[in-house]
Amino acid sequence: MVMVAFLSGPGFLGTKGQLGADLSLVLMAVAIAMLTVGVVLIKRGNEQAHRWLQTVAVCLSAVVAVAWMIRSFWLYVRPHVPARLGERAYAADTVHAIVGAAGVLLGVYVVLSASKLLPRALQFTDYKVWMRVSYAVYVLGMIGGVAVYVIAYGGN
Repeated sequence: MVMVAFLSGPGFLGTKGQLGADLSLVLMAVAIAMLTVGVVLIKRGNEQAHRWLQTVAVCLSAVVAVAWMIRSFWLYVRPHVPARLGERAYAADTVHAIVGAAGVLLGVYVVLSASKLLPRALQFTDYKVWMRVSYAVYVLGMIGGVAVYVIAYGGN
């Protein structure tokens, strides 16, 4: 409860956002930046650095999603769905939640599969395709997250 109260305090981005919202936006931007650097690393043939960076980025995004985003959606948006889906904020939040959840879940699955932590029958055979799909979904989730942040907290 102390952590929730702390994260519910004023943010630092100069908007009406709470600290948790500001932190989640910044941390997810860091995760996307890390995933993008990971793409560059694999294109340069540095598979080990790519794997570590992607794993850390996916873990970071999963922690942020679990620690802040799911809770926020569950408390503030879900009670009004589907009744208020016609409103921009609720529609954007819901689409972002679906895309973001898909991105994080797929990212975790790709990391587990690439790390051989899943049974052989559940592992991907073509990692390149699934890594690209996962990256694209993460980017779409980030774009949606920025849109949700702007809609919810706007300017000053």
